[in-house]
Amino acid sequence: MSSTKHQELILDTCLLAGKIMTESGSEVYRVEDTMNRIATNAGEPDSVSYVTATGLFVGLRSIHCSQLENITERSINLEKVAAVNNLSRKFANQEITLSELFHRLSHIEEETPSFSVLLQVLAAGVVSCTLMYIFGGTWQDFLPTFIVGSSGYTLSFLAKKWLDVRFLNDFLASFFIGLLAYGFVRLGIAGSMDNIIIGAVMPLVPGVAITNAFRDILAGHLISGMARATEALFVASSIGVGIALVFKLFI
Repeated sequence: MSSTKHQELILDTCLLAGKIMTESGSEVYRVEDTMNRIATNAGEPDSVSYVTATGLFVGLRSIHCSQLENITERSINLEKVAAVNNLSRKFANQEITLSELFHRLSHIEEETPSFSVLLQVLAAGVVSCTLMYIFGGTWQDFLPTFIVGSSGYTLSFLAKKWLDVRFLNDFLASFFIGLLAYGFVRLGIAGSMDNIIIGAVMPLVPGVAITNAFRDILAGHLISGMARATEALFVASSIGVGIALVFKLFI
């Protein structure tokens, strides 16, 4: 492989690794460190990377050029972050070549284990009812909260897939959660509408995004930190507006 092709492959590999990690919710400093380590282990120790929540930049000083990559999707998938870190370590230990690293990163969706939608829905229900009880709920609200939490998460998943409008899925899911909680209380099946709502919205709350936003800000990555914090604020606002609308209409 010629020197130019090798350097282009280094840039492409760094960008691909950084894009996967950023889209999967990794912190900025971790993304930059991974990209720089890949370049260093590939024979280009004098690399420069700059990461924001909406774009990646990486360059090699030896050839005075750089590349950039847009980030349009952001979610939380720590399995992918761990998979990229694992591949990066294997490359550093010379267990795989640069070409193999790029190929495996390109197929990370297939190599990374994923949970079925049904399991995610059940997990959302379990999280909802257990947190409801921890926050002071009663056993009477346990099963209703499980149903409401899993139903709200299902609606959020389907709305995000079909409508493809940011933040609308959180609004619809929280509004639906409020309606179900109100219905259970009105029918006498549950005792506290507040406890059900508090537990059921927890799977929707952007806790990891908020944590990463503060970590980025404390690490000096102010642009990325503020971007993540703003996005998390909009998600939280969408959830709050959906619940408030139910109280306004029915309470």
